[in-house]
Amino acid sequence: MLVAETFVGRLDDESVAERVERGDPLRIEVDETERRRSRFRTTAEDGTDLGVVVARELRDGDVLSTGDRLVVVSLEAVDAMVLDFGGVADPDRAAVTAALELGHAVGNRHWDLAVEGERAYLPLADTRDRMESTVDPHLPDGATVGYEAVPPTLFDERGVDGGHSHGQGDGDHSHGHGDGGHDHGHGDHSHDHGEDGHDHGDHGVRALDPKSGGDDAGGEES
Repeated sequence: MLVAETFVGRLDDESVAERVERGDPLRIEVDETERRRSRFRTTAEDGTDLGVVVARELRDGDVLSTGDRLVVVSLEAVDAMVLDFGGVADPDRAAVTAALELGHAVGNRHWDLAVEGERAYLPLADTRDRMESTVDPHLPDGATVGYEAVPPTLFDERGVDGGHSHGQGDGDHSHGHGDGGHDHGHGDHSHDHGEDGHDHGDHGVRALDPKSGGDDAGGEES
């Protein structure tokens, strides 16, 4: 079994990208659990049995080496709920109030929450109906709920890789919020939002800087 334990660099480094292009690299897709492990065993796209030993969390575009072959890492996307506040009529007051209430509700559930511009992202940690029933009471009129596949690094403390992109929605519904009561369900529909009480809890909210990048660490190639 080959073992990749040397960190070469990242694909956004031109010299590293050239080495990958010239060679015959192995390519692996790593899930959310594996990327946080210091060592794991996986199978490359071509069926090669591969061990990975690293000193840091893997990130999309990392390039490792077995000594004889380069290994290109890609991260498996995660499904996320997307809360879009772009349609809120009074962003100054309503959005701030909603953010505080939502932070308390999400913190009570110990869910990750990443905020980027007018959108908030929560990785699916429960059924969609249950997550919607938790966040809906705290969404102001004009906010919408949808779903996307996103990079797992979106929820890292240090933010996202520069120039990251989000996956397309998976064809599921999105819905808005008004001043009345609301129902939950799946399919193409909309529902309104009314005032409700909220729970309180402590939870960190990750505000994302699109220009921030990941840290390179681990066994680097000299």
